[in-house]
Amino acid sequence: MFFSDRTDAGRQLAARLDHLKGHDVVVLGLPRGGVPVAAEVADALDAPLDICLVRKLGVPAQPELAMGALGEGGVRVVNERVLREVGVDARDLAAVERREHIELDQRAVRYRGSRPSVPLEGRTVLVVDDGLATGATALAACRVVRAGGAARIVLAVPVAPQGWTARLGGEADETVSVHTPEVFYAIGQFYQDFSQTPDAEVVACLDRNRAAHGPVVTDTDVRIPVAKRVTLAGTLAVPEGATGIVVFAHGSGSGRHSPRNREVASALNAAGLGTLLFDLLTEAEAVDRAHVFDTPLLAERLTRTTEWLAERPEAEGLPLGYFGASTGAAAALSAAGEPGSPVAAVVSRGGRPDLAGDHLAQVRAPTLLVVGSRDALVLDLNRRARSLLRCESRLTEVEGATHLFEEPGALEEVAELATSWFTEHFRDQ
Repeated sequence: MFFSDRTDAGRQLAARLDHLKGHDVVVLGLPRGGVPVAAEVADALDAPLDICLVRKLGVPAQPELAMGALGEGGVRVVNERVLREVGVDARDLAAVERREHIELDQRAVRYRGSRPSVPLEGRTVLVVDDGLATGATALAACRVVRAGGAARIVLAVPVAPQGWTARLGGEADETVSVHTPEVFYAIGQFYQDFSQTPDAEVVACLDRNRAAHGPVVTDTDVRIPVAKRVTLAGTLAVPEGATGIVVFAHGSGSGRHSPRNREVASALNAAGLGTLLFDLLTEAEAVDRAHVFDTPLLAERLTRTTEWLAERPEAEGLPLGYFGASTGAAAALSAAGEPGSPVAAVVSRGGRPDLAGDHLAQVRAPTLLVVGSRDALVLDLNRRARSLLRCESRLTEVEGATHLFEEPGALEEVAELATSWFTEHFRDQ
């Protein structure tokens, strides 16, 4: 015996996977037995954990012998050699497949509930099981992961028979096994405790990992129609169980790729808030700098975008907020000042709220103005603008920060202030 139990196997396997630490890795465990092994690996790599749902197609007379496997997304693997050797016909195979399809759907609900799966697109995906025998389920898992957009697949198991990698047909980019013994009858022979893993343990492993790594965030590239023949590009990121969504209004010509706003958005996502980063101007429009200061145009775009977002299923029942930067703050406050605006809270970072003009007095959403203490001109403009607001408001200076908040810790403080402001006021909705 090589392992006392699956936890011990996971720790031994993790020691062979240290080279993946620090990379953008997602760990997927094969339920049920592979999940506690994968949980130990995910902990060691400080990586998110999810499941890869596959079901072995067991030979009717020998359920432990795999004649194939099914996976999420319609993946199907059949071992023709086993079928020939045991004499299973097409009718018997179809009956097993129907039964396992039902079990696959039931397990998806049992383990994930309504929570989305961890995104795999463009990432290194580490598939983990408690061992490999025929390789059918592992092969199906690799195909499921590849279909999910993984950039690289690593298949890792505590124990496998010699020559096991040939059974995968190149489906995995890298394979790792702690032990490959010459004599191999079944995976359980190498464990002191190989008792069945209960469903409750699978769910507990997933819950512990989610608590450590924050909510799963689903990113969606979107196209937003705001006017005739004008469509804006954006990214909508919504964590599971989101408590609100914040729409970013960029300024000074920057768009959805602004590194400063993306950093703030990541902090909001980690706190369970959705975000929409989008370009207020098309590439052609952004060439003309006059558009950057066209507050009515930018505010109109923001209003149309808010209406579009309110119709999305991701936003159903959720409060909305605006995060404006530079001239985008003026657009945010102008849009928030429109009659019937649904916005529940506004945050301005180094903004130009003064450019909102008469709209300031119409804003009803609680507004936080954040300015660097060394940004003297903008600080004065914010003080004057705040005097015109008739809503709950606060002006907070970030000590030692200049206009772009490039000083160490400055942007992190902005993110903390914004998170607190939105969380507090969304809770009141």
